[in-house]
Amino acid sequence: MEWRASHILVKDRQQAQHILQKIRSGANFEALARDFSTCPSKAKGGDLGWFGPGKMVPAFEVAVKRLGHGAVSDIISTQFGYHIIKKTGQRE
Repeated sequence: MEWRASHILVKDRQQAQHILQKIRSGANFEALARDFSTCPSKAKGGDLGWFGPGKMVPAFEVAVKRLGHGAVSDIISTQFGYHIIKKTGQRE
């Protein structure tokens, strides 16, 4: 199984909550990733491409597995900071 996802990574939980509120109010995920994410993937609107099991930190991978296609996660905390994840694909 492989998944494709985009994310927005920030260091501050309060900022992550503010961004998530904007997304849930209809703001464009990719535009917010470009504006706010601290990950190099921001240049691609947060797109991380395809990845398989064990390629992401456990909390991130678990969150992606649970999401439906096109769904956006709650705030996920890892050693890198606070993520908002959007699942964009899944394949066998």
